[in-house]
Amino acid sequence: MLAAGGGVGAANTPPGGAPPRAPPPPHAVVDAFGPGVLTADGRLDRPKLGALVFADDDKRATLNAIVHPLVRARSVELESAAGEEDIVVHDVPLLVESGLTGLYDMVVVVDASPGTQLDRLVRLRGMAESEARSRMAAQATRERRTAAADLVIDNDGPLEKLEPQVRAVWERLVERAAADG
Repeated sequence: MLAAGGGVGAANTPPGGAPPRAPPPPHAVVDAFGPGVLTADGRLDRPKLGALVFADDDKRATLNAIVHPLVRARSVELESAAGEEDIVVHDVPLLVESGLTGLYDMVVVVDASPGTQLDRLVRLRGMAESEARSRMAAQATRERRTAAADLVIDNDGPLEKLEPQVRAVWERLVERAAADG
């Protein structure tokens, strides 16, 4: 099993494909945070929820207590369905902060400098600078994330340079799995 994590600004799309769609929000999230965390069509308003939980440690802990058991159950389900030759990749936001690195055979961190993170949150995600800084402050430092990594992908440059690096890491993982197999 592999965990891929990164700070804000990390690209989360695997080579050649889109990430799986998130399921509808669990009722417990709405119960804990109110219907204001839903969009008009009933889906989770991730930016709104993020603004709430990254500004308040207690709210973030509440969300984690709701989401982590569901995510772990789904991870176990997917891992159980995988064949021995398969590579299972988990994209784990806040991996280091949650102390979960020990659950994985390998940890890959997509790394960007705080300046790049701030720029991307403000320019690409439309966050206010204060909200972006609050979100960044709630995350592990760059040093903690990279220290936890077995492999680090540099995401400090233009986004178009990211995909070739991800493909190269994927090839290394496939080679490693074949050698272990």
